[in-house]
Amino acid sequence: VLFLFCAALTEHKILFLSSSYQRLTDACRALLALMFPLKYSFTYVPILPAQLLEVLSTPTPFIIGVHSIFQSETQELLDVVIADLDGGTVNVPECVHISLLPEPLLQQTREALSMVLDPELDVADLAFPPSTISASSLKMQDKEIRAVFLRLFAQLLQGYRWCLHIIRIHPEPVIRFHKVS
Repeated sequence: VLFLFCAALTEHKILFLSSSYQRLTDACRALLALMFPLKYSFTYVPILPAQLLEVLSTPTPFIIGVHSIFQSETQELLDVVIADLDGGTVNVPECVHISLLPEPLLQQTREALSMVLDPELDVADLAFPPSTISASSLKMQDKEIRAVFLRLFAQLLQGYRWCLHIIRIHPEPVIRFHKVS
């Protein structure tokens, strides 16, 4: 999930394959929901009809879901990250390089997600584990996952104001984002 999240943030092509239309829709929507403060502005098609499979060859980034019966048509795509939801695999072509999160944030996010999704792992190695560990309800688990990603964005974007520069040449000052900073 973190790999697909980073691929979406860095504007790569992402293709979901599954035999379930519901699973395709849920996976595509979940990936967009994880990016919450940001909005995905490229092509987004949760279920691509068979007649439009040539859209997968477009040069622009996308998040698209395709039924797994068309998997043979997706094998020749060289620059697309393919997530097989039925098999639980993510295939990244050799020509695609996805930048992951900076190291302290990546490890913290993995640990936080692990604590939300499987809280028993935290106490599994203890000699005297607590007697009961309550698992969160699905609704609460959803909120906890959203909180993990919101905290990640807050940590990633903290100090962004140092990158804003005011240009006072015009009658009205213009704020510009300095990309190098």
